[in-house]
Amino acid sequence: MTYVIGLTGSIASGKSNLSDALRREGAPVIDADQISRALTAPGGPALPGIEKTFGARFVQNGMLDRKALGALVFSDKKALSALNRLTHPLILQRIIREKEALEGLNAPACVLDAPLLFEAGLEDLCDTVWCAWLPMKLQIKRLRERDGLTEKEARQRIGSQLPPLVKRRRSDFVIDTRGTREESAQKAVLRYQEVLAALAIKKEEEPR
Repeated sequence: MTYVIGLTGSIASGKSNLSDALRREGAPVIDADQISRALTAPGGPALPGIEKTFGARFVQNGMLDRKALGALVFSDKKALSALNRLTHPLILQRIIREKEALEGLNAPACVLDAPLLFEAGLEDLCDTVWCAWLPMKLQIKRLRERDGLTEKEARQRIGSQLPPLVKRRRSDFVIDTRGTREESAQKAVLRYQEVLAALAIKKEEEPR
C-alpha cells in the first residue's frame, strides 16, 4: 500500500511551495486543485451541474467564468456549500483513481495536496496530515500582495475555509512557513526523507 501524506493549509499559507519542493524531491503528488480545474475545464464533467445550479451566466460558450463564480462563492457560504456538493464527490473519485495507479506502480509514498482536505473529508484517505501554517496577519498580507485584494476580500477568502488554527490543530505535523521559501521547503523535504526511511525500515522488518 502507498503511504499517503495529506498536505493542507489555508490560502496563501505557502502550501504550494512545499508541494513543489516535495515534487522536486521525487514525491508523487496528487494535486486536488489540478483535478478540480480539469473537472471544470471546457467539456469537464462538473460544468453541467454548475450551470444548472448557478445559472448560464457562469458557463458561457462551454467555459467556466472562474472569476465570477469565485466572487460569488467567497461572499456567499450557501453558494460555496452548493459548489462543494457538486465538485467534491468528483474530485474524490479522481483522487482514488490516481492513488490506485500509484499503488500499481508500488510507490512507497505519495502526497495528496489539498487545501480543502478537512473540508472535503479527504483526511480519511491519508496516513498522516501535514499543515502549512503562518500567523493570520502575515497570511492576510501575503494574500493581498499575491492577488491584489483589499483586506476585506482577503478575510472573506480565508473565512471561506476551515480556520487556519483548526487545520493546524487537526494535523499531525505543522510546517511553519514564516521563513523564506527555501527554509520552508527544506522542512518539508527533510520530513519526507524521514518518512521514506521509516517506510524502508518497516518493509525490511516485514516477514518474507
